[in-house]
Amino acid sequence: MTSDLSFFALIRDAGPVVQAVMLILLLASLFSWAVMVQKRSMLNRASARAKQFEEKFWSGAELSSLHRDIHADTGRHSGLERVFAAGYQELERMRKHNMDADVVIAAAHRNMRVSSNRELERLEQHLNFLATVGSTSPYVGLFGTVWGIMSSFHALGSAQQATIAMVAPGISEALVATAMGLFAAIPAVIAYNRFSYQVDRLAVRYDNFSEEFIAILARQLHGQLQGHRQRPA
Repeated sequence: MTSDLSFFALIRDAGPVVQAVMLILLLASLFSWAVMVQKRSMLNRASARAKQFEEKFWSGAELSSLHRDIHADTGRHSGLERVFAAGYQELERMRKHNMDADVVIAAAHRNMRVSSNRELERLEQHLNFLATVGSTSPYVGLFGTVWGIMSSFHALGSAQQATIAMVAPGISEALVATAMGLFAAIPAVIAYNRFSYQVDRLAVRYDNFSEEFIAILARQLHGQLQGHRQRPA
């Protein structure tokens, strides 16, 4: 008599505990793939929009015009555009109160930093789930394997004649749990490392833009202040 050792037959014939472990790993894998697809689209879009905005910004477009475009359709803009809008909006608000140039610059810089942190927090959302799946799935699968092997040897102990053919199906069923754990963990770890790298690159990009924008504001505001001082009474 031969046993059916196909993959689906091994899952079907596994014990209830091992099947529960396999179900958990399957759900974790499905959810992690959903996160990977969504996060890949989000990060690629954020990188592309940041590049487009930087090209528009350095092309010589007026700051007020850029801000009007962003303010007119806030739902469509994100990332670097919101960081710029936060700094420019604070600049305009402080100007209305005739604040000192250094105070205006510090306030705009602070507002841009807060906006940048919010954007990065949005981009990092659900990355911890990928890290959790990547780090725990092998151990969950190993638990199912150990449990299945224990059940196989327990059944073997009550048999009158022990042969390898009796325990081979049970051990094979148990090892499927380890394979599923690795199947869930490996893509999640790769994706987590890749996405974390992309978020870090965007964080550097946002910081560099903020520093460059603040430097431009500082030159303009101090230049205006110097002009007022040199103007004859």
